[in-house]
Amino acid sequence: MKQLENKTAIITGAGSGIGRSTALLFAKEGAKVVVSDISEANGNSVVEEIKKLGGEAFFVKADSSKAADNEALVKQAVEKYGSLDIAVNNAGIGGPLGATGEYPLDGWQKVIDINLSGVFYGLRYQIPAMLPNGGSIINIASILGQAGTKFSPAYVAAKHGVVGLTKAAALEYADKNIRINSVGPGYIKTPLLSSLDEATMKALIGLHPIGRLGESEEIAELILWLASSKSSFVTGTYYAADGGYLAQ
Repeated sequence: MKQLENKTAIITGAGSGIGRSTALLFAKEGAKVVVSDISEANGNSVVEEIKKLGGEAFFVKADSSKAADNEALVKQAVEKYGSLDIAVNNAGIGGPLGATGEYPLDGWQKVIDINLSGVFYGLRYQIPAMLPNGGSIINIASILGQAGTKFSPAYVAAKHGVVGLTKAAALEYADKNIRINSVGPGYIKTPLLSSLDEATMKALIGLHPIGRLGESEEIAELILWLASSKSSFVTGTYYAADGGYLAQ
């Protein structure tokens, strides 16, 4: 039997990168996937990929930074498939680079709205939908949810916030059969890094003892484990998948 047979899963930011790889893997493992993204073109493209592979999926356009969009997303998932079993709160942006003392205020707000408030809004509506049958929620944080780095104060603050929020929510719902965990990817080859020049990419690779950047499919495998019954005793935990970055 497939690991996610007859399960319904919402994945935000599923139009590219880690979200896309997770959506494809979940579908392969039998889940009915609700593909959510701000980009209709990317989201619909992932749905088509899933259907071509014999899986089941549909697309819901949603802006993770808006509470109403998160509420509507959960509502549509439950209306279409009858329940919600898994959620992956993955949508995120890198935001502008700059020192804290001169960081753009609008840039700060946008990063916090999407990367932190977006995860809270997801939890706020996913948890009530899961209360009848239980479920698993995976919040995508970052290595920068455990470590700091220069010139990304909003991103570092938001991702630290995701790790803390995950722990708090996990404790609240552990006895209600809802498991909530976070994943901390290292630097992954995704569209988020596509604008970087060769020298910067080389420097990023050098930060990982394993000697390369991660692949989004590798992170998807960890997310799958956390979504499945194989991790049934795991909640409130942060899992780094970072090529040794945090061990230094």
